[in-house]
Amino acid sequence: MYKKVYEEPMTAGVPLPFRLPEWIACAPFEEYLGMDIQEARDGRAVLTMPFKVKLAQGKGLMHGGAVTALADTAVAMAIKSVLPEDTHFATIDLGLKFHAPVRGGTVKAVARVAERDDRTIRGEAEVFDEDGTKVATFHSVFKVKK
Repeated sequence: MYKKVYEEPMTAGVPLPFRLPEWIACAPFEEYLGMDIQEARDGRAVLTMPFKVKLAQGKGLMHGGAVTALADTAVAMAIKSVLPEDTHFATIDLGLKFHAPVRGGTVKAVARVAERDDRTIRGEAEVFDEDGTKVATFHSVFKVKK
């Protein structure tokens, strides 16, 4: 969907060169990584991402940044499922603990909103490989714009 604008420069103060098709949808970065939103409702989200060569580190395992991006995006989609459309929010803190490497197949992130107040939302996610092995646990804090 966004492939034609991947190489466009992003400039502050200029309209975006893309538009999300709906409130809960993948943005260009998520599309580039191959993420797919399986579910996002009631403060919970499930996303998948196939392990392709572009996501490999030097020894052939899925790069930790790809795993982190999937978990962070899954939490963001869980949050979107409980916020009004067009609410602005961003990750302000995150942490991830690896439990096992991803060697192939499709990974899945299962995320949920863990705690919420007026402007701060804490989320959690678990990431699993194709065999169901938990490969990472993730936690993050998002801030909603005033």
